[in-house]
Amino acid sequence: MSAESGLPEGWEVRRSNTKNLPYYFHPATKDSRWEPPSGTDPDKLKDYMARHHSSKGVAPAAPQDGKIRCAHLLVKHRDSRRPASWREPRITRSREEARELINQYLQEISAYEQDSNAGKSLPELATAESDCSSARKGGDLGFFGHGDMQKEFEEAAFKLEKGQVSPVVETASGLHLIQRYGRHSP
Repeated sequence: MSAESGLPEGWEVRRSNTKNLPYYFHPATKDSRWEPPSGTDPDKLKDYMARHHSSKGVAPAAPQDGKIRCAHLLVKHRDSRRPASWREPRITRSREEARELINQYLQEISAYEQDSNAGKSLPELATAESDCSSARKGGDLGFFGHGDMQKEFEEAAFKLEKGQVSPVVETASGLHLIQRYGRHSP
């Protein structure tokens, strides 16, 4: 156990570049998570976080120049750069199976866009189905600018009109549906 942070041996606290939030990382195993690993001393961690990772520098609630806010739904496959998620510790579906799944989600979102009593919204689906930890926030990624996301994701997101949902976007992380926040967005 690390005497200062209260984390189990080998674990450290890092800050996410995209979300500007602290997360827990084990360099030897490459394991990363948003929640503290088991065996953490909660009192020591709370004190450590207050001293070293306080809210100074947390992303603002309002956009900065050139930044946009989006939500997304991610479907990973076994060839994704990290084939695991909060839902599944080991993702074994093929890229083709992932594409079928995300196309079903796109159909549900399209149905919802036509009639809110049919289908489901992207945030509703992301909460239950996304392989990204942003699922707990309805897929909300907060504000980001150029250079903050993977190239393919960023290019698609910045082309969207407010409220618009993208077609399927493929990155090293998997397959995404992206919705830019705006007047018609959740």
